[in-house]
Amino acid sequence: MTAAAVLPAKKEHRLTDLGFWAEWAAAVGLVLLVVVFQILNPTFLSSGNIASMLVAAAILVILAVGQTFVVATGGIDLSVASVMTLGAVVFGQAYTMGWGLIGSCLGAVVAGSLAGLANGLIIAKGRITDFIVTLGMLSAASGAALILADGKPVTIVDTFLLKLATGGIGIFGWPVIIAIVIAVAAHGLLFWTRFGTHVLATGGSAEAATATGISTGRVKIAVYTIAGLLAGVGAILLIARVGAAEPASNTSFLLNSVAAVVLGGVSLLGGRATILGPVIGALLLTALTNGLTLLGVSQFYQPLAVGLVVVLAALLTRFQK
Repeated sequence: MTAAAVLPAKKEHRLTDLGFWAEWAAAVGLVLLVVVFQILNPTFLSSGNIASMLVAAAILVILAVGQTFVVATGGIDLSVASVMTLGAVVFGQAYTMGWGLIGSCLGAVVAGSLAGLANGLIIAKGRITDFIVTLGMLSAASGAALILADGKPVTIVDTFLLKLATGGIGIFGWPVIIAIVIAVAAHGLLFWTRFGTHVLATGGSAEAATATGISTGRVKIAVYTIAGLLAGVGAILLIARVGAAEPASNTSFLLNSVAAVVLGGVSLLGGRATILGPVIGALLLTALTNGLTLLGVSQFYQPLAVGLVVVLAALLTRFQK
């Protein structure tokens, strides 16, 4: 038996099959949102607004890609937003101590990677459920960030970060280009390498994967480390965007990263995944929030709208084959 043998078989979908629409729910939803919001507000598809939406979606895309690797193994990472905050605080502290831009960026990425590594080690070696471990890391990383920063934001003034946040090529800002590169690399890693096959096999059936010689423990350690590393990258882009290292976690990043994965058609049970789906899911959530803002809808209603969209997407996943 090979690793490929434990992967779920692919089936073709027809337009009359609900499974087909479940697979493409994010893409169809994004198109519908664009059409509706453009009709209601002609500025929605202006080049300036498109550029703004893409930049706003960049960090979420990166977090969703990391979350996808975890979910593909049948797990979930509830700590990504807090780990990103910790990475941002480490960046801020390193920058104020004179580490320079490169040293500070490395500090953020290393902090995120170590947090992800800790998650993976405890889950794989301690045999504790991922929900409990990452929930604990959520609190631990948040607490560590507050302690390191003494609860105070650190203003970061750097020419390179300013150019990173405001520059780009056409409507594609540098954060968007970075997110695209990461998504393409992640797609290659997941579908063109032995590691990706092992990830999907672990999520399809850990027992069967182990029987084929796959070290499922190492795979889980790796995917959580990847999620932490990408959270560190997200921290750098977040600092470039807001101009400060904020010690307070933004839980919307956590909720939306999971939501993007669900919208993208990734099975929460593991074993089947895609990178393009969560990317489109992140764009959909960003477009939804942006469109509601342009229409003057109160921010109080925006989480409600996002929640309804995610629940509908989750219902559609019942029809996936």
